[in-house]
Amino acid sequence: MSLRHGLLGLLAEGPASGYDLAQRFQEALGPVWPARHPKIYAELARLLEAGLIELESEGARGRKSYRVTDAGLAEVRRWLTEEDVDHTLRVEPLLRSFFFWLMDSEDLDRHLEQEEKFFSDTAAMYRELAAAKDRGDFGTEPHNRSKRISIEAGIRLYDALAEWAEWAREENQR
Repeated sequence: MSLRHGLLGLLAEGPASGYDLAQRFQEALGPVWPARHPKIYAELARLLEAGLIELESEGARGRKSYRVTDAGLAEVRRWLTEEDVDHTLRVEPLLRSFFFWLMDSEDLDRHLEQEEKFFSDTAAMYRELAAAKDRGDFGTEPHNRSKRISIEAGIRLYDALAEWAEWAREENQR
């Protein structure tokens, strides 16, 4: 996903500031697609210049709120329907696993224990988000159903990685 299309998609939900957009990214996508404030603000400037978003308001301390334009909505829909999906996953823990043979067994065991905890904790965080969405805390609008689907992917991904780390730790202890 490009940050550009992620921002357009989030703005399709409703107007938001750069800060609000960073919060929305962090809510469900933070562990898999981080979006830092400087990159968000730079991309918002490019989207504004391209006519894909427009300034809705400017508040105190220069806080700007943006909304997607018809052209921006058409662009995110084009991206969703016409562009091939990039299935590349850059998962550093898996790259590191290729070189586990360079670690001594004790260090590797400690590392894998930490990885399993991180992955389990992250899956639990996604479960809490899912529970809030399932209770209806976030409404039933189509964009919220899509968020729930995305959250479920996070649960399943991090559960699988936690299971992998547990399995790898058992392999290391043989």
